[in-house]
Amino acid sequence: MAIQFIMPGKVIMGERALDEAAGLLKELGTKALIVTDRVMAELGNVKILEEVLEREGLQYTVYDGVFGEPTDHMVEAGTGLYKTAGCDFLIALGGGSALDTMKAIAALAVLGGKITDMMGKEIKADIAPMVAIPTTAGTGSEATQFTIITDTEHDVKMLLKGADIMPSVAVVDPRFTMTAPPKITAATGLDALTHAAEAYTSKKAGLLSDVFAISAVKRIFRYLPAAFCDGQNVEARVQMAAAALEAGVAFNNASVTVVHGMSRPIGALFHVPHGISNAMLIKECFTFVLDGAYGRFGDLGRAIGAADEDASDEDAARAFLHAVEELCHTLEIPTLEEYGIDRERYFGSIDKMAEDAMLSGSPSNTRKQLDSEDLKNIYRSLWA
Repeated sequence: MAIQFIMPGKVIMGERALDEAAGLLKELGTKALIVTDRVMAELGNVKILEEVLEREGLQYTVYDGVFGEPTDHMVEAGTGLYKTAGCDFLIALGGGSALDTMKAIAALAVLGGKITDMMGKEIKADIAPMVAIPTTAGTGSEATQFTIITDTEHDVKMLLKGADIMPSVAVVDPRFTMTAPPKITAATGLDALTHAAEAYTSKKAGLLSDVFAISAVKRIFRYLPAAFCDGQNVEARVQMAAAALEAGVAFNNASVTVVHGMSRPIGALFHVPHGISNAMLIKECFTFVLDGAYGRFGDLGRAIGAADEDASDEDAARAFLHAVEELCHTLEIPTLEEYGIDRERYFGSIDKMAEDAMLSGSPSNTRKQLDSEDLKNIYRSLWA
């Protein structure tokens, strides 16, 4: 059966990629809304982008109201500025929050209403061109048709999707990731690993998504510890930027599974950064579903050298799981308790989290059949 494979319109990748992409920006419009955060401004990254736009004779307005996980309020504020400033294309510079916010602004500017109206619907709109410039190596948002926005009224992370919110141009310039501190490097890197591993073990995995997923997993195991330990390691940063893009392409086409489904409610209710909540869950989730996909997880174990080529699928799968545990330990991932989450509130929220996770649809992509009771048990096991 034929399948559709979706990627960004153009990808410019490598050292000084933004300079290489400058000419393309002139083809997209005359005035850009730069969607970013104040940290990017303080680090001088926004200034680098502004100088490129000015050299090309392009106007711009900066929206730096993104902070933490993106919310409906941030999207609405950015949409208002986009319209009043007379912008006709968008550029996101930052981590996944900035990129996701840009996509939602672009959609809302055309469709109107509230961003919460789009939950559960496929976004279809003739939206303005978008340029995604990631400053972390992990979310892969530069290569996906998804955006995650928090509905602040209901404490729900909405997964919004549609091929029309795929960025027109992805500019993957590793110099912007050099400023990411170790904790952010760890969180985003493990987010990328989760994307790739879930894409490979998803029911929706396909021939092309498998290629990108396995390549990403191999790069991450080789280069994430080095990027974490030495943020100025250029080779590690370049390779992690490539891995994040590969993982984004993989899950954009094969989707994610149980880890992401369960991660979003933790993030929404307890304000845990997405990559960290994924890392908190990955061991227990993969342990629970391993027996539903020994062959697939075994492939990953062999790919990273955790198991010999002649190892059984089950042994290779367990070797992969052990390697994931060791990586999380190396990257100093905290437990729920160490992060400061209140135990009583957490256990009181398990029913809601399990319901929200199931409603997201992601757990249904897991090869092992799961129900809400399974998810509740996994949530409980995180505090064991």
